Amino acid sequence: MGIVEDKIKDLKERERKIRQMGGEKAVAKHKDKGKLTARERLDLLFDTGTFREIDMFVTHRCVNFGMEDVEIPADGVVTGHGLVEGRQVFAFAQDFTARAGSLGEMHAKKICKVMDLALKAGVPFVGLNDSGGARIQEGVDALSGYGQIFYRNSLASGVIPQISAIMGPTAGGAVYSPAMTDYIFMVKNSSYMFITGPEVIKSVTGEEITFEDLGGAMAHNEKSGVAQFACESDQDALDQIKKLLSYLPSNNMEDPPGVDTGDSPQRVDPALDTIIPDSPNQSYDIKDVIRSIVDNGEFFEPHAHFARNIVTCFARLNGRSIGIIANQPKEMAGCLDINASDKATRFIRFCDAFNVPLLTIADVPGYLPGSNQEWGGIIRHGAKLLWCYSEATVPKLLLVTRKDYGGSYLAMCSKDLGADMAFAWPTAEIAVMGAAGAANIIHRKEIKAADDPKVKREEKIQEYNELFSNPYCAANRGYIDAVLVPSETRPRLIEALEIMCSKREMRPPKKHGNIPV
Repeated sequence: MGIVEDKIKDLKERERKIRQMGGEKAVAKHKDKGKLTARERLDLLFDTGTFREIDMFVTHRCVNFGMEDVEIPADGVVTGHGLVEGRQVFAFAQDFTARAGSLGEMHAKKICKVMDLALKAGVPFVGLNDSGGARIQEGVDALSGYGQIFYRNSLASGVIPQISAIMGPTAGGAVYSPAMTDYIFMVKNSSYMFITGPEVIKSVTGEEITFEDLGGAMAHNEKSGVAQFACESDQDALDQIKKLLSYLPSNNMEDPPGVDTGDSPQRVDPALDTIIPDSPNQSYDIKDVIRSIVDNGEFFEPHAHFARNIVTCFARLNGRSIGIIANQPKEMAGCLDINASDKATRFIRFCDAFNVPLLTIADVPGYLPGSNQEWGGIIRHGAKLLWCYSEATVPKLLLVTRKDYGGSYLAMCSKDLGADMAFAWPTAEIAVMGAAGAANIIHRKEIKAADDPKVKREEKIQEYNELFSNPYCAANRGYIDAVLVPSETRPRLIEALEIMCSKREMRPPKKHGNIPV
């Protein structure tokens, strides 16, 4: 065998050893928990045979606490690029079998390198997190590594989509990089995010809590809103990441990819003509409206478990990606509250950053009243909605189905906040407030002086209803562009989207605004 053959054999042997990750025993223990390995995850994320690894041979430089004798294959993280459904993507996957996927200086440098390359190439970046946290033996070098990653998260924000999957423990400083990315996917019963773990909490406060209750997938999907997706398994998380990417452009200079969905743009749905209940106090499911309007009834919903009084989702209209924000009458009558405002704001800003047109479906009686909301800062949080709709320059369509009152009318993308095309159903009620409240205020003295105040009150409520609880006052002033037969909504929205897709709108030059965070 010649020298070249020997060197090739040596290369293959080195690669084989590294691909064994933490070794047979560590891999078996990892898989016993129902988890896939870092390399298996990357193989499932990328199209077969397209993943190309970078920095396989990188090793740590730590000599503290006997670390000079410790080998960590690929330094605990696999990095590279490949194709996801035919489109270029960079990614990393932390390897829990290799020193618990702990992050040290070189581990972080590997991640930073592929982040830099993703930004240069203008392609999405996916991080598969499964780590015990900072490599304590490396001290401040590990902290520096986290800081360098955070800095790049900020640089890349709004330029390329950044997606995080939490597929194991993620604690302390490790949680902040995912939190700075656009979307977080968590796997039920095997992934955790928290600043301080259950043991520390117990020792400091005496509170006893499990890993799952403190920082599991459902805790962060339902309660904190930190994560947007709760997945059944590693495989499910990777499949959902692919679905999300299918709605998005590769970077902020591109439009989302068009798809031939096969659904006729002229399709009408008579069921919409009877979907609004006769009683204003009855609810209906806004998702039924969304299914009827969008291509093939398909939509993809981030934050499905958080702030359910508002729905945010990706869908398509005649093959074009859109972002939908819709009040949900089934939950809290569709009122806006602190969490709903935050949820919608973040979604709207993401869509605007990546050229995804917005469709707002409004059925909102107002902001949720109460001292907890006021003390929690509903003014500040509610102002975010006003801010982000005003800031967004993508095509913005509005559909009012029923109630649309007061400040919440403005907050759900009114004409004054930049809706390009505003439509309403005949069932729409666009007014400063509901008829009962308005009548009580406007005609207080008259009602009080009447022989039968109850009859007079009902009379004034009816009068207000006839004057204002309809879409025609707003249409008379041009705040609503057209009142639609509900069954014909889909074709009209598609026509409006098609004409507005060439929209160009500039804002005054500035470093950045000061959003009421």
